[in-house]
Amino acid sequence: MSNEKKTVRFAVIGCGLMGREFACAAARWCQLSTDIPKPVIVGVCDLSEDARRYFTDNFDTVKYSTTDYHELLAAEDIDAVYCAVPHNLHKQFYVDIINAGKHLLGEKPFGIDKEDNAAILEAIKAHPEVVVRCSGEFPFFPGAQEMIRWIKSGAAGKIIEVRSNFRHSSDMDVNKPINWKRMIEINGEYGCMGDLGLHAEHIPFRLGWIPESVSAYLSNIVRVRPDGKGNTVPCLTWDNAHLVCNVKQGEEEFPLILETKRICPGATNSWNIEVDGLSQSARYSTDDPNAFYYTEHRGREQAWCRVDIGHKPMIPTVTGSIFEFGFTDSMLQMWATFMCEVCGIPVPFGCLTPEETELSHKLQTAALISHKERRAVTLEEV
Repeated sequence: MSNEKKTVRFAVIGCGLMGREFACAAARWCQLSTDIPKPVIVGVCDLSEDARRYFTDNFDTVKYSTTDYHELLAAEDIDAVYCAVPHNLHKQFYVDIINAGKHLLGEKPFGIDKEDNAAILEAIKAHPEVVVRCSGEFPFFPGAQEMIRWIKSGAAGKIIEVRSNFRHSSDMDVNKPINWKRMIEINGEYGCMGDLGLHAEHIPFRLGWIPESVSAYLSNIVRVRPDGKGNTVPCLTWDNAHLVCNVKQGEEEFPLILETKRICPGATNSWNIEVDGLSQSARYSTDDPNAFYYTEHRGREQAWCRVDIGHKPMIPTVTGSIFEFGFTDSMLQMWATFMCEVCGIPVPFGCLTPEETELSHKLQTAALISHKERRAVTLEEV
C-alpha cells in the first residue's frame, strides 16, 4: 500500500481489451459514492508497444512501460497486479506475481489445466498475506444481485432445476481467422469451458451448489479455420459445452445445467441464469440487463412478472437509480469489490476465489472424461 492511504498502486500485465477496461474503471473511480481506496496504474507490460502506448498516452501515473514483467514485480512502488495473458502462461505469471508479494486479480481459468491451477493455489498458500481473486463481471449487474438475494431468501421453495450459461456467436463466421483461444496448445483442452466456464459457475458455486457429478456433451463444430496467411489450419478446441451436473442439498437433489457456447445463434455476449422452484421461479439475463423476472402463481397457472431494477448496484454510485446499468458499470463494480477485498472492507458478494477456480478445474476435467467415455463422472474421480 502506498503512503497515500486512499490508493493501491497497480501494474497491468497484458494490455489488451480487459486491461484497457480496467484502466477506464480506474479513471471513473469518482463515480463511486463510497470511500473505497482507488487503484492507480503505475506500470504496464506487453510485448506490443502500441498496446502499452494506450496507457502511457492516457495515464500520467504510468512510471514503468516494459516488455519484461519481472521489472514490475521487482518494483517496490507496485502493490498489486492485474494480469490478462493466454492460459498457457497463467501458471508462470501468476506464481511469480504471488511470490513477489503482489495482490493479484487474474483472468480465467487460473491455469491451463488442473495441474497448473494446483501450482497456483500452492503459491497462494505460501503467501497468505496476498489477496488473490479471479475476474468475473456479470454477477455485479443489479439484476443479477437481485437474483442472488431472491435465491438466498428461499422464495423458490424446493428447487426443480437451475440453468446458467454464457453464450457467444462470433465464431459462427467460419472465415474468422483462428486465434489463440482456438489453439489447444495455448487455450488448453477445456476449449470454451476454460475461458467462459467460471462466468456460468460463479453464482452457483458461491451459493453452495456444488456438483457431485457431471454428464458432458462437447462440440467441435468448426474444425478448420483460416490462419490469416492464406492457409487453413486445424481448429481443435471445443466450441460449445453442455454440462448436466447433479447437486445435492441435504436430502434434496436437482440438476444444474451449465452451458458455455462460442457458437450460439443470436448471442453476442449473453449471460443468463434461471432457477425453477415449486414455490416460485426467477431468471436474469444480460439480454434484458435492467430486468429481474419472477413468477406469480395463480392456482395451477404461473405468470412471469418483470421488474425494472435500474441503476442500483451493490456498491453505491453517484448515478441516479432511474438510469440503465451496463457492462462498463459492472467492471467498475467488480474492481471496487476487489479493492474492498484487498483492503479488508466487507462486501455482500465477492470476486471469484482461488478455491472456486479449483472447483471449476475439477468440474471441467471431469467433463472432458465424461465426454470421452460417454458416462457420468464424479468430481471425486479427478
